[in-house]
Amino acid sequence: MRAVAGLLVGTVVGITGVGGGALMTPLLVLMFGIAPQTAVGTDLLYASITKMFGVAVHHNHGTVDWGIVRRLAMGSLPAAAATLAWMHFSEAHQVKTGFIITAVAVALVITALGMVMKDWLHRVGRSLRVTDESYFKHLQQPVTVLAGVVLGVLVTLTSIGAGALGTVMLVYLYPIRLTPSKLVGTDLAHAIPLALIAGLGHLTLGNVNYSLLLNLLMGSIPGVLLGSFISTRAPLRFIRYAIAIVLGAVAVKMFTV
Repeated sequence: MRAVAGLLVGTVVGITGVGGGALMTPLLVLMFGIAPQTAVGTDLLYASITKMFGVAVHHNHGTVDWGIVRRLAMGSLPAAAATLAWMHFSEAHQVKTGFIITAVAVALVITALGMVMKDWLHRVGRSLRVTDESYFKHLQQPVTVLAGVVLGVLVTLTSIGAGALGTVMLVYLYPIRLTPSKLVGTDLAHAIPLALIAGLGHLTLGNVNYSLLLNLLMGSIPGVLLGSFISTRAPLRFIRYAIAIVLGAVAVKMFTV
């Protein structure tokens, strides 16, 4: 059953670059009864491994902008390390309910809203890019690094955001430079080092279930390969709105846990 969950989530990740933590972490908590901190830590390592296979496909198709990946990583990786240090010294990782569940629920709401507003943000970003090109491009790099900081903190705490919020931020910041397929590939490529560092940090905190990790990977690796192949050919808007609705419903459920 857990391998099937990995297959389904892996396929969604490969198609959209979205859904790893946003779908898997609540699934593990609500359906399989996994402790929230273990669900977050295990999902982060699962995501880092799974997305490597998706990025390989996108890299072969030339749909990864490595310059943007580096800018995001400049903010996200130090932020992830700092968040892990805070969790260690404050012992926030030992909270089994309350803090982590609330953080996950809030992250799901933000993610769902971001996915719904994605097209509008893309239009706003494109308009600003065209009407005031020099000012927009001047702010692109520092704002991209700042976006990375936000993602680093959110992903480390909840395992949510690297895919969903990452793509929303990128469509606004790079409305012309990134095509839909490059958007997915670039976001996936950035998610790998972020999820890996955050996941290894959770590993040192004892928040990883190895048996669960192996079960998820059995299904997710073929799923993400299939999804990445589909993503270069399929329209993504319908899938994105469907995921946003699901995330909103799951967030409501998480708030009541």
